Amino acid sequence: MVATLASYTALDLAGRIALLKHAAWRHKWLAGGAVAMGVGIWSMHFVGMLAFSLPIPLGYDPAITAGSLLIGILVSWFALYVATRSRLGLGGIAIAGVLMGLGIAGMHYAGMAALRMSPDITYDPWLFAASIVIAIAASAAALWIAQTLSDARQHYIIAKRTGAALIMGMAITGMHYTGMAAADFAPGSICGAADGVDAHWLAAIISVLTFAILTLTLVLSRFDARTALLSGSVTELNDQIVRMVNYDALTDLPNRRALVERIETVVHNAKRAQEVFAVLFMDIDGFKTINDSLGHAAGDELLKAFARRLQHCVRDGDTVARLGGDEFVVLMENLASPHDAQDVAQNVLDRMSRGHWADEHPIQAVPSVGIALFPRDGETADTLLKNADAAMYEAKRAGRATWRFFEASMNEAAMRELHIQNTMRVALDEGYFSLRFQPKFRGDARELIGAEALIRLHHPQLGLLMPSEFIPAAERSGQIVQIGQWVVRETCRYIRLWQHAGLANMKVAVNLSPRQMAQPDLIDTMVEIVKNEYVRCEQIIFEITEAVAMHDAPKTVEMIQAFQQAGFEIAIDDFGTGYSSLAYLERFRVKQLKIDRFFTSGLDAQGHEGRAIVSAIIALAHSLNMEVVAEGVETHSQLSELQVMACDQVQGYLLGKPLTAEAFGALLARQWVGGEEDPYDQDKGVEYV
Repeated sequence: MVATLASYTALDLAGRIALLKHAAWRHKWLAGGAVAMGVGIWSMHFVGMLAFSLPIPLGYDPAITAGSLLIGILVSWFALYVATRSRLGLGGIAIAGVLMGLGIAGMHYAGMAALRMSPDITYDPWLFAASIVIAIAASAAALWIAQTLSDARQHYIIAKRTGAALIMGMAITGMHYTGMAAADFAPGSICGAADGVDAHWLAAIISVLTFAILTLTLVLSRFDARTALLSGSVTELNDQIVRMVNYDALTDLPNRRALVERIETVVHNAKRAQEVFAVLFMDIDGFKTINDSLGHAAGDELLKAFARRLQHCVRDGDTVARLGGDEFVVLMENLASPHDAQDVAQNVLDRMSRGHWADEHPIQAVPSVGIALFPRDGETADTLLKNADAAMYEAKRAGRATWRFFEASMNEAAMRELHIQNTMRVALDEGYFSLRFQPKFRGDARELIGAEALIRLHHPQLGLLMPSEFIPAAERSGQIVQIGQWVVRETCRYIRLWQHAGLANMKVAVNLSPRQMAQPDLIDTMVEIVKNEYVRCEQIIFEITEAVAMHDAPKTVEMIQAFQQAGFEIAIDDFGTGYSSLAYLERFRVKQLKIDRFFTSGLDAQGHEGRAIVSAIIALAHSLNMEVVAEGVETHSQLSELQVMACDQVQGYLLGKPLTAEAFGALLARQWVGGEEDPYDQDKGVEYV
């Protein structure tokens, strides 16, 4: 029983010590375990000795008995040390088994010598040798078992250790009783230590102390293992939390927090070493379209593929991070010159657009790249990131899929854009918006037949803003819906004023934005506005760009039909710049096609291609019973060409610049009173912007 309990304790301790990483704790557990295990093996020996009796008084020499105990403890320390080291081969286990077996045999025969028999005990050579062989074999087996079962994560580990402890206990007791069988006591022998340690007292002490020590050791080992497991779990959880705080969950790249910390460290080192480094800010072009059309799951896969590819495009040692969304940053340290950053940026663009990748992701993701240099463009992480971001937006404005170095003027543009965005929130309430009306004439350029309503924004600090500056911000924020309703309402109000003044009825064109087209109640809202202003729907022409119309052509067909049923007319604006299908163009059945100014300007070119395209568009529209409006007419030659081609209406700075409502009313009044008006004399005394 003692041998089995000692063996189980040894196996448990071996597993426990193997898990310890801290050297000091390993030494403490080795020492404590060696004492517990040594006492167990030694006590098994003495319990076995106490089971042996002679017809003479027996006792044990205290010094020799203590020596045998010390041998047991040293042997146990050696066993635990070997079992918890890196794995030994069979040769190493054999050598360690020999040393440990000799130690156990030495402990046994030292205990026998503690009897101090006279005459001395003699031993049968064969049984003596057999006991040593058994001790060596048992030791080698014990070491192998201890190594095999040192991993506490194995299945059924307690059952395995219990079975192994039974086998080890039988081997240890087998060695003991083989050694006892080898002993030969001569007749008339006396025990020289009969007055030493009393056998009965020793039996009681050994039994109680052994079970107490082994049990306490097991309890402490289990408790410490549980504590270590809990501590390990807490440490692992803490590591996971730290990783979550510093790394992006989707791409496993460093996040903004980790990047900022890294840049601050690099700034400190670069200042001391007077080195240059670069921050490359990247934003994937067209990612929102991919995300919206294919779904967020496809967008996530694209981001992961882009992250993997980006790491192959930069230099070894460069830091690649994801800030969020489709924004990525590359931190390039130790630059020999700014051209190094330029080369990496160009390499990213080239490989992203034309490279063949092992991940076989079907969609190519190409970014726009902004570059900021330390110390030229900033000396803090926030400044460098902000300036690289500004340079990236400049790259997008330059056509996308390109790179730009930061320049001070970019910040001014970024601040202006931010100011405009903030202005959009209060522009309607503060009355910053106003309308201008650009006249539209019949093809012969003599009769004023309508106008296009154009919005302007007058800001107290920024001055006059053109639509190209503030419409994109309004589109992104969704405020374009309210602005569009205001434009229709104001247009109707001026139409009603012109009517009350006795002027001719004019049809006015109003642009519809993509965001407005997505509103389910768009038509009902427009009908309600027009009716509330007491204007007929026929006097409003809504213009839809070709690109917006073809984005969801079937839905556009339904919407155009609904507008027409309500009494409105529809025009396709910027025709020729999108990807119209002739089949859908026929199904649209709109009132007008407006030729984009790009083709109008092409009429001044030397070749015949521009004339051929415009002529074909006019012929196509007429074949579908549609009127044609040419916008952007700025020269007499353009006007002459359009008149030859029988263009129905013309519009442009040559004929009439955008006018205030009052100026347009005056122009309308002059034509109404004086008959045909020379369009080239409109500038006299009128206000236009």
